[in-house]
Amino acid sequence: MATVERQDPTVEEAATPFACCGRREALRAAGVVAIAGAGLTACGTDAGTAVDDVKDAASSAASAAQDLAKAADIPVGGGKIFADAKVVITQPTDGDFKAFSAVCTHQGCTVTGVDGGTINCSCHGSKFDIATGEVKQGPATSALPAKSVTVGADGISVS
Repeated sequence: MATVERQDPTVEEAATPFACCGRREALRAAGVVAIAGAGLTACGTDAGTAVDDVKDAASSAASAAQDLAKAADIPVGGGKIFADAKVVITQPTDGDFKAFSAVCTHQGCTVTGVDGGTINCSCHGSKFDIATGEVKQGPATSALPAKSVTVGADGISVS
């Protein structure tokens, strides 16, 4: 181990913030702090942009829900599944629109079709009434949850 002698042992060294390390290490640490600060500033900008993106996506989703379908898209005595929105819209009789969750109450599969007056889940064969969402055939034991439907000039919205 090498020893370092002071030239004047009677002079105390001044305490500096970097007394624990050399000049090179101190400069390196200062550089890291500057880079990290710039990175955090950039992250703050990106975080603000990300929040705006989330707001835009939520607004787009709300608009999409408002114009989920046109009345002409839903057949009388049938319906249409909107898997992305997890909604099924039915028209049991002319001009009477209903909406239900498209998630089967048996094991959470998305229903796959509307036919013969029922909303059908192909995972295990459950069938639900297009007018009420009630179980017509198991293994499901609970009805599909109903959703609120509004028919407007621009289309059908579901909430």
